[in-house]
Amino acid sequence: MRQVVEVPLGKRAYEVRIGEGLIEGAGREIAPLLARPRVAVLTDENVAELHLEPLRAGLAAGGIESVALALPPGEATKGWEQFSRAVEWLLEQKVERRDVVLALGGGVIGDLAGFAAAVLRRGVRFVQLPTTLLAQVDSSVGGKTGINSAHGKNLIGAFHQPSLVLADIGTLDTLPRRDFLAGYGEVVKYGLLGDEAFFEWLEEHGAALAAGDRALRAEAVRRSVRMKAAIVARDEHEAGERALLNLGHTFCHALEAATGYGERLLHGEGVAIGCALAFETSARLGLCSQEAPSRVRQHLRAMGMKTDLADIEGELPGADALLALMAQDKKVVDGRLRFILVRGIGRAFVADDVDPGIVRMVLEEALAAR
Repeated sequence: MRQVVEVPLGKRAYEVRIGEGLIEGAGREIAPLLARPRVAVLTDENVAELHLEPLRAGLAAGGIESVALALPPGEATKGWEQFSRAVEWLLEQKVERRDVVLALGGGVIGDLAGFAAAVLRRGVRFVQLPTTLLAQVDSSVGGKTGINSAHGKNLIGAFHQPSLVLADIGTLDTLPRRDFLAGYGEVVKYGLLGDEAFFEWLEEHGAALAAGDRALRAEAVRRSVRMKAAIVARDEHEAGERALLNLGHTFCHALEAATGYGERLLHGEGVAIGCALAFETSARLGLCSQEAPSRVRQHLRAMGMKTDLADIEGELPGADALLALMAQDKKVVDGRLRFILVRGIGRAFVADDVDPGIVRMVLEEALAAR
């Protein structure tokens, strides 16, 4: 069964199609977008082994020729070296402005391919084919594209909306459990920031969802995408409300930088830990009850997820060093760090005047518990 969520952005509106068999049926789905029957696919080596041939077959069935480049897997790919390689390859393939680039993979490939499409010939269209839970519920929707810098995560990029998103739920069956749960960190975030009823639904169904129930997985993706689409439609370029989608991300991005954007800490794991820290900070500021962060951690632990700094292997820098990394965050305005804090589950807001001393205290206590 297919479900469709529209991202209503006027002339740049597009659909997020959620269901099974979308990769095998990609030719039929994508053909209406094409000026000529040819596409260029950017993917990574791991995803290519699993999904590239079914995609090629699906495109061929629709009479569409394809060329593909598989980049190395992992967050380290999201930098200048592989970005330049991708852009030069697209130029070598003579991709024209009326052509379409396909991003087949997780958040790394989606962000990098989207940015490559944004700058190639001053902008070509692209289609997201997200193959991870994290990408299906978050990074493939909303038009944020980019790469990382030594100074921080996603500091180089552009807003460039896809023309279509095909979220094939079947691809989630191929994910290692750790990767699936990392994506679940972004799913939980939606309930925590603006929909307590969704969080309650996740408390009830999270275990079955993680165990492989495709209907529940599709519903979780639909509800997450629907919430993000509504926020993006109201605030496409993150001038206000869209910042709420960054709940947990200020802590997360600092932790990712501190751990080298590697396997020690996956992005969704950092989001889950970051959400717990954001709730803890909110409780310390008297904005929400202490029961709220406890309930968040209880659910994350019940799902078998990372919840605290103690769950990150290896050394971490001190609280002051983590605060310095936060200062590079894109949410810094006039030198002041903006945090997404909460007044309870489902009640997030943007805070511009957070006492750094409170944040330092929360970090110091979390580090001391390691």
